[in-house]
Formats: sequence, structure tokens, C-alpha cells
Amino acid sequence: MLVWQPVDSSWVSAEAYSADEETIYVRFKDGTSWAYRACPPHVWAEFTAPGQSRGRYINEVLKQKPGGKYMDQ
Repeated sequence: MLVWQPVDSSWVSAEAYSADEETIYVRFKDGTSWAYRACPPHVWAEFTAPGQSRGRYINEVLKQKPGGKYMDQ
């Protein structure tokens, strides 16, 4: 079960991480969610570091990862 954490971002509303799957989940303000796979714990730590721009990190790093739309259960 994913534990979504709210985010103070102009683009992202919440985020979650599955260490077992090495997957970062991002819920955008438009209601869509994406899963970015092949993200070991250090990538999650970089993504959630204080002061990190979520949008910039998604564009520069996560978009290079395999992934796609995630349908919330």
C-alpha cells in the first residue's frame, strides 16, 4: 500500500515511494499520477531533498526512467 505524502509544489500535489519496487509515484495537480521505475533509494532521496524542485527533477531525471501513467486504486 502506498503512503502518499503531500507536496508544496506548483506542479506536484503528492508523492510516494515503493522501495521493494524501486518506484517513485507522483500525483500531479491535474489529477494524473505517474510511476517512475528503476529508482533506487538514492534517487528517492535526491527527489525529496529539501529545496529540490520537483518539476526540475522530474524533467531532468525521472523522465529518463521507464514508467507511465499510474491508476490509483
